[in-house]
Amino acid sequence: MSARIAVLGGGVMGETLLSAIIAAGHADVVVAEKFPDRADELRERYDVEVLDPADAVVDAGIVLVVVKPQDVGTLLEEISGSLAPAAVVVSLAAGVRTATIEARVAEGVAVVRAMPNTPALVGEGMFGVSAGSSCDAHQLQSVVDLLATSGEVVVVDEEQQDALTAVSGSGPAYVFYLAEAMIAGGVESGLDEQVARTLAAQTLVGAAKLLNTSHDPPAELRRRVTSPHGTTAAAIDTFDERGVRDGLVAGVRAAARRSAELSGS
Repeated sequence: MSARIAVLGGGVMGETLLSAIIAAGHADVVVAEKFPDRADELRERYDVEVLDPADAVVDAGIVLVVVKPQDVGTLLEEISGSLAPAAVVVSLAAGVRTATIEARVAEGVAVVRAMPNTPALVGEGMFGVSAGSSCDAHQLQSVVDLLATSGEVVVVDEEQQDALTAVSGSGPAYVFYLAEAMIAGGVESGLDEQVARTLAAQTLVGAAKLLNTSHDPPAELRRRVTSPHGTTAAAIDTFDERGVRDGLVAGVRAAARRSAELSGS
């Protein structure tokens, strides 16, 4: 497999991946970006060659498709004739199935579907990847290793992508939603808004790190903070009375259903 990596799309996620790939020591990286001002910005910031998509994928071993879902079809038509037979096409476009991409590229070209999330912007992303029908274990591992420069990676069957999208793809919004509520509650209880934000943000960071490093289930970690008849118990009891847990579970399931609707699965 060629060492060249082509990043097609220079938006926020495209730049995030570009930055991480370069920081990891990959020297042979090219970019395709349709907006001239943005192309100039990326060229100057990262000292990379910015090409038309069809030129960018020539000799590329891994091709990262980081464009809006509605633009994938047009882009694939533009690059399909220039893809190397051994290339791996990695789509980060939400809801676009591997079969859809495989139908638009040469037979045998490996395809991987990846769902990122926005914490990749700070190197703490969560990617869920699924291999297409022509992708072998070695090719899939090369994609896992590449995306790991921006966070954690899990491999799932494509049928699980909708559930994964609901948990990790949309998940940062749930955390920000919780942060909004924590800050609002702090302000209503007498805190300065900036102080409440600092308290909420660091508490979420610390709790997430504890959850990620502990072998105990979340329920046990919660129990250890919840003294009987104490302040935490008062909050949890109120959450339960207001149906917060049931609402969150229902919300995740609704997100999964919507993901399935959008992808036609």
